[in-house]
This record gives sequence, C-alpha cells and structure tokens, in this order.
Amino acid sequence: MRAVLQRVTRATCTVEGRVTGQTGPGFLILLGVAPEDTPEIAHRLAAKIVKLRVFNDEAGKMNLSVQDIGGGILSVSQFTLYADTRRGNRPGFSGAAAPDHARALYAEFNAALRACGLPVGEGVFGAHMTLDLTNDGPVTLILDTAEG
Repeated sequence: MRAVLQRVTRATCTVEGRVTGQTGPGFLILLGVAPEDTPEIAHRLAAKIVKLRVFNDEAGKMNLSVQDIGGGILSVSQFTLYADTRRGNRPGFSGAAAPDHARALYAEFNAALRACGLPVGEGVFGAHMTLDLTNDGPVTLILDTAEG
C-alpha cells in the first residue's frame, strides 16, 4: 500500500456536487492498493498513521499524533499512486490492484482507522472526486508498505 498523508486544518471530498466526506484538523490520506496487499498490511499501515507524531505540541515541535490532537481523517482511494511513468508519456497502472481487491482493502483500512477511535470521512471508490483542502505546514508524508 502507498499512502500520501497531508496534514490539514480541513479537507472535503465532493462527488457530483455532494459532500461525501470531510475532516477538520487531521490528515487527508490518498491511498493506493497493490495486488499483493492484504488486510494485515492495511491494519499495520493504519496503526502507523494513527501514531505518527507530526502535529505541533505547545512548544511548536512536531510531537503529537492525530489521536493526541483529537483529529480526524479524510481517506480517498487513489489508484494513480501506482502509476508507472518510466516509459512514454502515458502512465501505466498495472502496478495497482484490481478494483474488487482495492475496494475491499480500502474499506478494511478505513475500518482499522475507525477502530483506533478516529472519525473517518471517505471519498467514493472509483468516482471522479473533487478534493478541497487547506494544508497545514505544509506537512506531506509518503508511506509505502513495500519499503518497510
């Protein structure tokens, strides 16, 4: 799995003019799923994200987790995180999981975040989505479970 985390003060996902998910302070997560990913990997990634200390404490140091600040998550599935751009000008997506597998693991990932007590807004799997966010920092992290 690949996750791009953006620390936000707010984020909203809209599909066809309807808000499908949102969060206040916390993370916007763009999540890509690979064919070899499993529910265990989804749970491990969710646990890592929940504990990342990238929010400022009272001294202005990145020392708090999203749980510590009482934050939330907007989670959006994004197969393009597995784009292969090494040849030509049109990306290939053979590194992304098939839709049924990706949909199941996206749901598993979101459930794992909720099990940690976080409010989780969602995008709509496979839909054309519009994201509106306010980056905080900006702080952007890339996590790839294949890299450990």
